Amino acid sequence: MKSDSIVCEGFSPSWQAQILPGRPLILPQRQFAYPARVEEVERGALELLVSPAAGEKFLATFALGFNSDKVPTGVWAAPHPDWLCALSGGYAYLINTLNPAEFAMLELRPVLEVLPAADAGCLLFIGNRAIVAWGREGLKWTRDKLSDEGITVARVESGMLHARGWEMMRDCEFEFEIELKSGACNRT
Repeated sequence: MKSDSIVCEGFSPSWQAQILPGRPLILPQRQFAYPARVEEVERGALELLVSPAAGEKFLATFALGFNSDKVPTGVWAAPHPDWLCALSGGYAYLINTLNPAEFAMLELRPVLEVLPAADAGCLLFIGNRAIVAWGREGLKWTRDKLSDEGITVARVESGMLHARGWEMMRDCEFEFEIELKSGACNRT
C-alpha cells in the first residue's frame, strides 16, 4: 500500500511538493518536524520539500508511524488549497503550507486508506474500525466503531460512502453507508 506519491485527485492545491528520498545534505533555512514534539528524526520519516503559494520553501519531516507496506505513505491535496495532507507509515498529518507551524495529526492510527471525495468537499481516512472526514475548515466528522475488525469501501458516489464491516458477535459481514456531508451512518 506504500504509495510515495502526490495525489491531487479532485482538489487543486496552491502549493507544490517534492518527496525526497532522504534528508537533504544541505537543509533549507525553514524546517518543520511533525509532530512538533519529536525528539529526533528516525529512519523512514517522510521528507518533503514544500513550495507554498507565498513565502519560502521549507523542509517538512513527518515521523514514521508503522514500517509496513500495508499502510500508506504519500502526499494528498486537501480540500483547502493551502493545506497539505501527508501520510507517513499510516500516520496522517495535515499542515497549513502558508503557516507550517499550524498542523493537525489525526488520532486515527493507522490510516489504511485515503479517499478524496471532492464532491462532498472532504478527504476520507479509513482505519480498521473508524472513518474520519477532513473538510476545508478542518475536521468534519468522525465515525467510530463502524466495524469490529476491518472496513472495506465498496464505492463513493452521489455524496455517499458505501462500505462493509464485520460484526464479531454474529460472525458476519454487514453493509453500511455514510452521508459524506453530515457523517450520518445507516447500517443496512
